[in-house]
Amino acid sequence: QVQLVESGGGLVQAGGSLRLSCAASGRAFSAYPMGWFRQAPGKAREIVAATTWSGSRTYYADSVKGQFTISRDSAKNTVYLQMNELKQEDTAVYYCAAKRSASRDRYYTGLSEYDYWGQGTQVTVSS
Repeated sequence: QVQLVESGGGLVQAGGSLRLSCAASGRAFSAYPMGWFRQAPGKAREIVAATTWSGSRTYYADSVKGQFTISRDSAKNTVYLQMNELKQEDTAVYYCAAKRSASRDRYYTGLSEYDYWGQGTQVTVSS
């Protein structure tokens, strides 16, 4: 069983930055593709960014390209989401997710493809 714990959310003014962290339990973390999702009030959960188990390849939703950066530190069993130039529309609960080891080094973008989820961390961007 893998447990994921997000942190780093909070209230920030538009144009500001936040770095979210997702700490994972379990020795197999380095084999897990990881993703960040978000869910705004009244909206469906959506992919924000994803990375392969090696961290060598990344995916970003069009809405955050050039603004967010996903990275991972296997030594710390942690995946990060650096969020810059935040906008009010980035306000949401942010979730990290892990997929049980994949057969090849690829990322995943579908909610149903992930096996483990964190509890979420709230990000609120004020004007």
